[in-house]
Amino acid sequence: MNNQGYSYNYNADNTSYGMSMSYDQYLSRTFRWMTVGLLLTFVVAYTVAYTNLIYMVHSLYLPLTLVEFAMVFMLSARVNSLKVNTARMLFLGYSALNGLVLSIYFVMFDMSTMVMAFLASALYFGIMAVYGAKTSRDLMGWGTMLTAGLVAMLACSFVGLLFGMSFMTSMLYSAIGLGLFMLITARDVQMLQHSYQWFSGDAAALEKSAIYGALSLYLDFINIFLYVVRMFASRRDN
Repeated sequence: MNNQGYSYNYNADNTSYGMSMSYDQYLSRTFRWMTVGLLLTFVVAYTVAYTNLIYMVHSLYLPLTLVEFAMVFMLSARVNSLKVNTARMLFLGYSALNGLVLSIYFVMFDMSTMVMAFLASALYFGIMAVYGAKTSRDLMGWGTMLTAGLVAMLACSFVGLLFGMSFMTSMLYSAIGLGLFMLITARDVQMLQHSYQWFSGDAAALEKSAIYGALSLYLDFINIFLYVVRMFASRRDN
């Protein structure tokens, strides 16, 4: 998560929020928004999977995915110029849209598998979130390494789509992806501390930073969940 592009000129929007929040309030708000986003995603995914809407989602899967990328880009690139309520609505809209896209997983797997994957993901995410919040080690230097890891994973995914993956290759790919996003989670949680310091004293800026932080953590959790599901799928198919 890179917040260096933020502008500090939020005075016009700051009058609606009064006094700036404390760090504990900022952290609580960030995780609360992340939780709301996850709940919305899973409610939408579950609802769509068990109605005729699943056929619409299946036929529009690629366009929906492209719209997802556009919404993330807009929220990430323009968060400094968005109104707080607009940032909130974009985040909630993205969470609902992602629920449409992820509904296919509720069709592919039974509910017990999805629940176990969710609980495992929550455990992995929680461990790394606590580590990121408590460690005295500076994790900001991991940025280049993590970005390179993401690029390598995308390249491997493309090769896998073309040539397929064996059971061991698929398990190794999923395990590396899981480990990568666990590290990204720790870094993103520590980044919240830096974001709070940068925007402390400006309530509107902190509110938008909390929403953007929630988006980053939300994406971390979703990716962890997807890699856990893929590991379950590889084991089942084998």
